[in-house]
Amino acid sequence: MNNPKPLLKFLVYFILLISSSSLVFANVKASSGNELSQTGISEDSLFMEPYIDIDEWRDSPVRHRYVHGGFKGTDTRFSFYFPSKENYQGRFYQYFTPVPDSETLSQGAEGEGDKIGFSIASGAYFVETNGGGQAASAMPGMGDPSVGAYRANAASAQYSREVAAKMYGDHRPFGYSFGGSGGAFRTIGGLENTEGVWDGAVPYVIGSPMAIPNVFSIRMHAMRVLKDKFPLITDALEPGGSGDMYAGLNEEEWQALAEANKMGFPPKAWFAYETMGIHAFAVLYQGMGMADPNYFEEFWTKPGYYGFDHPESFEGDRIQHEAKISKIITKAEALKMGLGVEAMAGQAKGTADAAWQSMNEKEAAIPVAFQLDSQMPEMDFLGGDLIVKTGDATGKNLALREIEGDVVIIGVADPASIGQVKIGDEVQVDNSNFLAAQTYHRHQVPGKDFYVWDQFRDSEGKPIYPQRQMILGPLFARGASGTVQTGKFKGKMIVVESLWDSEAFPWQADWYRSKVQENLGESTDDNFRLWFTDHANHADFVNPGDPTHIVSYLGVLQQSLRDLSAWVEKGITPPTSTSYKIVDGQVEVPATAEDRKGIQPVVSLQANGSSRTEVKVGEVVNFSALIELPQNTGKIVSAEWDFEGLGTFPISSELNSENSTGTKTSIKTTYTFNKPGTYFVTLRATSQREGDAQTPYARIKNLGRVRVVVK
Repeated sequence: MNNPKPLLKFLVYFILLISSSSLVFANVKASSGNELSQTGISEDSLFMEPYIDIDEWRDSPVRHRYVHGGFKGTDTRFSFYFPSKENYQGRFYQYFTPVPDSETLSQGAEGEGDKIGFSIASGAYFVETNGGGQAASAMPGMGDPSVGAYRANAASAQYSREVAAKMYGDHRPFGYSFGGSGGAFRTIGGLENTEGVWDGAVPYVIGSPMAIPNVFSIRMHAMRVLKDKFPLITDALEPGGSGDMYAGLNEEEWQALAEANKMGFPPKAWFAYETMGIHAFAVLYQGMGMADPNYFEEFWTKPGYYGFDHPESFEGDRIQHEAKISKIITKAEALKMGLGVEAMAGQAKGTADAAWQSMNEKEAAIPVAFQLDSQMPEMDFLGGDLIVKTGDATGKNLALREIEGDVVIIGVADPASIGQVKIGDEVQVDNSNFLAAQTYHRHQVPGKDFYVWDQFRDSEGKPIYPQRQMILGPLFARGASGTVQTGKFKGKMIVVESLWDSEAFPWQADWYRSKVQENLGESTDDNFRLWFTDHANHADFVNPGDPTHIVSYLGVLQQSLRDLSAWVEKGITPPTSTSYKIVDGQVEVPATAEDRKGIQPVVSLQANGSSRTEVKVGEVVNFSALIELPQNTGKIVSAEWDFEGLGTFPISSELNSENSTGTKTSIKTTYTFNKPGTYFVTLRATSQREGDAQTPYARIKNLGRVRVVVK
């Protein structure tokens, strides 16, 4: 979310869960619904003795009273941020992190990303917890998964009401939770498993019980097979492209792209293929190996598995290189050598040299890589294992992040096992398991309500590939939220999903909507909204990616919280859900704001009357744009141009509203290019509910793009 660490922690958390006990699997397989009793948290005996250890007024980011504390006998900690009495409107917003994390995580943020400032500007106090801390483990015998899933958050929410009543006078504050990715699982789980704690919730970029590991495996399979064809694919999908993303692909490549599309990966998200990386897959596939070790042998040895049926596909991609350890490379040495500098130095420390100088002696001596006594072949290595065959670490598999010549760089691995490796030990560099994991989704066919798996069923609805004994997805979902999502909750909910999300495929929000509809029936629209955000990905950053392709959805999230508050407290009906349809796993939305609905502006842009134009150097190009908002969603407050593809949007256009409400604007301008090349000109439009062009909050953005070829 705000950095990559929470997702890695999320996955490590569940790898431990997977490896801990076969009883867990039995419980998941036997469960078909929400088995945890719904309860008001006042009945929770674990959280009976709250305490406060900090209570003070602070002036940053705005004037507020800061209260920090916890519950005796637990590791749960909380932070409350109360506005002054004149700025308080009787509510709180509570953020759920992807996994149990720090209760001070939101401190220090600025502008649009400031959750504390936004809450106070919205008449709310802000609540954040550590989710129960390290003791909130889902491992059997070591903790109750419901503690980290929602109970610690619920207890803190209820206690915050007691503190608020003492500060503002006797009343019951309305409460609203929000969280994304793993935090969305926890947000939904909290609302589904409690009563009287939260009045509503805004889960965002949500997954389904089948999200992990499948959204990662399908992506990795496509990345391997299509690695040389992404320039063709992305160009076809860009404005003015052919529109045929399959042109120029061989049969295997065509199948890989079609499989990813039907599984719901948004094709336009491939624009970031060069920097997309493997995300958390390096950690995740290790957990798959612990849960289902036989799969990785059968993948290469039994019919019905891709490795056995199509060994030719892996020529040049599979490595099984035997060697001996010739040198143990410490973190300090690796940085000096330029090995994995970016990953090990980190942005906070700047250059490798600066990172090395800032290390303490213990950190500098940590082994992070090994030099081998022989060179490895040149190849596209995305991940794999170092299998130790002799010495104290015999039988251990250490995850590898990178190979370079005769050096292997360690990924997420057990430090104790790394420390056992010695010079002279015999090892094997092997990515066989990593490759096998990439088609695991074919062998995890769930029930028919997960329609993206229809491509793996025959005409009778039976799986066409061999199936594993256990489906892993619900296990991950249960560990995150204490239960598998059911769509059964009391209160109101607005789901925010991104159309270009390469981690939480958009169709999953539709899956959850269907569960809500099964539960609420005709009253669904009285309690539920689903808003899709175009040109948005998974990250809840202020700057989530290339700004000429991606916008932040934070403005949509913030407006959702405000609309949810008005819905619960005043009965003000929020704007209609986004209109969409599912076609072969893809979420398709209408082209116009009137038909699309939701709350995001829609931008239509042309260059010389088309999505593509060819001109000569120095020739004037005429640009025309139409920016529209769905009804009753605010006003357009800015329109900014990026002609050269720099991502800075240095030129703003005057807004000439075509109607009295400020929801429709036409813009015309010209530009002259002084150098030959292909330019993707981008117009960024922003709306705000109150028409406030100065506030950093609830600013909702979208993009329009055209192609200009200058000769």
